[in-house]
Amino acid sequence: MPSAPPTLRRERAIVRRGAQLVAGIDEVGRGAIAGPVTVGLVVVGSATNTAPLGLRDSKLLSAARRESLAPLLKKWAHCWAVGHASAAEIDSWGINNCLRLAGLRALQECCDVSDVILDGSHDWLSASTRPELDLIGWPDVVVPRVRILVKADQSCSSVAAASVLAKVSRDQIMAEKHHSFPAYAWDANKGYGTPAHSSALRRHGLSEEHRQSWDLSANK
Repeated sequence: MPSAPPTLRRERAIVRRGAQLVAGIDEVGRGAIAGPVTVGLVVVGSATNTAPLGLRDSKLLSAARRESLAPLLKKWAHCWAVGHASAAEIDSWGINNCLRLAGLRALQECCDVSDVILDGSHDWLSASTRPELDLIGWPDVVVPRVRILVKADQSCSSVAAASVLAKVSRDQIMAEKHHSFPAYAWDANKGYGTPAHSSALRRHGLSEEHRQSWDLSANK
């Protein structure tokens, strides 16, 4: 049976309690072995209408459907942004800190919000595991109140939209990187550890776009 579409029920409940604008946030690329981690952010408010027809968590949509939805979602949202943290930054600061870095970059590009709905079971946005990182030029952004919700990308329209915009943006980046590193077939696997990607690692070793601090021995 097809899953029910996400709604704005939770976002509207937060607005009724006094929030002006609510952001849905989701990430893609956490489990990849090459390329950036990407965070999408979509802001909605009291005047935001029901999301475009067909919106689902990005994992439940084909690439073609995600790409056709992306421009509709950008017009629908009160505002939106996508932030990235590179493979080199992941090697330097770790994946959880780079999730936060990408999230801060997205927040920096968008309007002020009072509340965030964050997909998952862990708040990686509010604070760094290494406080000194906030002193080395990371975005100086006040993080809104964070509300954690497991499978928010399946129940909240703002989070589902954020997941789609993040996925489309990261996929485009990996398709572009494929032209410089065609041996790894990133146009198809987008930097995840598929059999073809693992075979390429055995033949060619790591590229500068791989997360070299990770133990990739299982992928060789």
